[in-house]
Amino acid sequence: MIIGHERLTDIVTRMIQGAGSDRAEAEAVAVNLVQANLMGHDSHGVGLAPRYMKHARAGTMNLGARPTVVSDNGVYLLLDGNMGYGQTVCREATEMAIARAKEKGAAIVGLRRTHHMGRIGAWGEMCARAGLISIHYVNTTGHRPYVAPWGGYEARYSTNPYCTAIPATDKNPMIVLDMATSRVAQGKVRVAYYAGKKTPSDALIGPDGVPTDDPKVIFEEPYGAMLSFGQHKGYGLAMICEILAAGITGGGTARDELMDQETICNNMLMIVIDPAGFGADIPFRDEIDRLVEHVSSSKPAQGFDKVRFPGDPERETTAERTANGIWIDDNTWGEMRRAGLEVGMSEADFAG
Repeated sequence: MIIGHERLTDIVTRMIQGAGSDRAEAEAVAVNLVQANLMGHDSHGVGLAPRYMKHARAGTMNLGARPTVVSDNGVYLLLDGNMGYGQTVCREATEMAIARAKEKGAAIVGLRRTHHMGRIGAWGEMCARAGLISIHYVNTTGHRPYVAPWGGYEARYSTNPYCTAIPATDKNPMIVLDMATSRVAQGKVRVAYYAGKKTPSDALIGPDGVPTDDPKVIFEEPYGAMLSFGQHKGYGLAMICEILAAGITGGGTARDELMDQETICNNMLMIVIDPAGFGADIPFRDEIDRLVEHVSSSKPAQGFDKVRFPGDPERETTAERTANGIWIDDNTWGEMRRAGLEVGMSEADFAG
């Protein structure tokens, strides 16, 4: 179905409230999920709401939790998310990181034991809007692994996102690279599975070790696995995310005993930098503008209308979906409807 973002936000807010959150927390979660849909990242959108609700009702995440300080040492700040909603915990942690970077010129912030952080680009964008550069490394535990290491075909870890965000200039919008280290995000495989579509031919491997484009190998036994982007390169970056997000923060890497707890646990290392730190005489913003102009002047290849920078596709999709609505596949909508009815919502709430 096609649904407007404002109605969708209201529906998801009520769903999350029904699972026990107060209005403010529920709305923060809903706004974050719907924004992901608006930007074209349906993998991190409202299809996650039923899973969140299941964890909230089962007690495998903590409603109303806020980050607490584990250690504080100059530019270093280590926080524990206390398994609260990533949408609220990450916002508060990012606000703390921004304040510290503005005071000290940089901030190195570890955030461990947080329920699903959502689209990591949201936290990078917060930093960029504050005029700061940010780099994010993330790992995931709490559920069975999905991604196989390079050279293997049994899953051992998760999709381990990486993100860097660069502030806007007077001529160009912010640049945001936000990506899974797997060939596609796990949620995109879920979207394909629910929509009855295939995945890219180099994204998955079956339980027999043979590449496949059938997403059911991730959701139906016998399980296969997802593959890294760029072969050994994506695998290498995924291991860096494990070490920096979870090893250095004490959050826990993808060990067997942490991977089957019926929840989603994210750990993140966030490095926030004031671009003026090396001196005001460095023409950082002008250099960005010159780079964008030079790279964008390349003639578009067959099948492309122009060269885009990281963040451009999301801005274009947001404009289109804000105007025309967000498409939700029938299986995802049905799952949301069932979850909503379980917490007291009505059939009319989900009527097309």
